[in-house]
Amino acid sequence: MKGEPMATVETTAGAGGKHLTFKLAGEEYGLPIGKVQEIIQRQEITRVPRLPEFVSGVINLRGKVIPVLNLRRRFGLPAQTSTGRACIVILQAPSATGWMLTGIVVDEVTEVVEIPTERVEPPPELGARVNLAFVAGVAQVGARLILLLRTDKVLDSREWAVVEQAAQTEKGAD
Repeated sequence: MKGEPMATVETTAGAGGKHLTFKLAGEEYGLPIGKVQEIIQRQEITRVPRLPEFVSGVINLRGKVIPVLNLRRRFGLPAQTSTGRACIVILQAPSATGWMLTGIVVDEVTEVVEIPTERVEPPPELGARVNLAFVAGVAQVGARLILLLRTDKVLDSREWAVVEQAAQTEKGAD
């Protein structure tokens, strides 16, 4: 149906394929390449008052207001020291009306890698109090372990609604 999110489920069973890999605090993560729109240089981010700490604000990308998430804050990682490799990955994220473009700040993009499904293990079980729903699986590529993220679960539906509202509010301010 038009305007509704595609019925894709990013689970361990379907976590193989091409992934854009990136680093946060020295750890490597992967996103399905089909969710990635583009990679841009880090730029000035406009802070929007009263947003959760993990939402850095919004950027203007060729006339579109795009909300930007800070995954370091979302994952409880230490603040980033400025490097020349930091960038913003623009990806498709779920919204109430279908899909919206969202940016995530990463320390550096490493590569696009093909990950065979048989190389993907389920997320580790760390007890009932640790929610790892945002992890589709853990892939071993050579000596590297890559946490494969589920773009639809990095935030819960209530949090995605807040992010979408931030973009709409800033659009209306123009």
